[in-house]
Amino acid sequence: MSFKSYLQELTDLTIPLSASNLIKLSALRPDQASVFLSTWPNLDLQRRRQIMQVLPDLAEDNVELNFDAIFFMALADGDAQVRRSAVKGLWEYEDRDLIDPLLGLLQHDQDAAVRAEAAQALGRFVLKAELESPRSPGVERVEEALRRTFEQADEVSEVRARALEAIGARSEPWVSDLIHQALASVDRRLGLSAVHAMGRSCDLAWLPSLIAELKSDDAEMRFEAATACGAIGDESATAHILPLLDDEDHEVQEAAVGALGGIGGPEAKEALEELLAREDERLQDAVESALAEVDFDEAPLNIKMRE
Repeated sequence: MSFKSYLQELTDLTIPLSASNLIKLSALRPDQASVFLSTWPNLDLQRRRQIMQVLPDLAEDNVELNFDAIFFMALADGDAQVRRSAVKGLWEYEDRDLIDPLLGLLQHDQDAAVRAEAAQALGRFVLKAELESPRSPGVERVEEALRRTFEQADEVSEVRARALEAIGARSEPWVSDLIHQALASVDRRLGLSAVHAMGRSCDLAWLPSLIAELKSDDAEMRFEAATACGAIGDESATAHILPLLDDEDHEVQEAAVGALGGIGGPEAKEALEELLAREDERLQDAVESALAEVDFDEAPLNIKMRE
């Protein structure tokens, strides 16, 4: 079947969408992308949504598949759900040509969920710049846009929260000020985002605040605090995380297990091994993954000692 014939088939709603056939949309040549671009607006809304729901899963299951051209095109779709799916589909894309489309969605899209998704996606460029020397050119525009979004009091809380989380990796005093501001807010969502941002910063200075939040009455806050401690990875947090292994909330338990895997060290490893011996099926996979992470971090040291 030719590419044009396949596109014609996509427009026919009497033909069920085949995930295996969608592979034909991978790595489109420029001429194919042009034809697809002209066909896409003519597809039924539900068909467009179906396609955008399936493509990210296909790409995740097979790293050789590349639907970036489709996702880029769908960023300008008239349907908010399609636009959100397009942003999610580009979750591994790190080239700078994605920055302007994401900034456009963050600053001008009418749908709050799309703006929130764009804010979250821009966080990868903040983190990447923080790890590079010299920093990536143009990333200041991203950081400033995220800062303005958070400071916009009439913006939806979820969008402001995602903006703060995205910018949390930036090690600047003004970012710390924003985190403090969010933590002190009466808006619960902003408080959660503050703790999440602390973890993205990987700054030891936040540990006292995170340890305090591990005892929060809010299960989601305990989850975020445990996850953030794991991201920072300092063994001084281990003793404070251990009680969460018996938390009443299963997701908090899993977060504690993951945090111990991220922190590592003898105390964390012993606790994980004891938990594994309980043969709790709900936590089995999480504990095994955490222990594998600890063992991986210890491997270089073991090799050095044998030498």
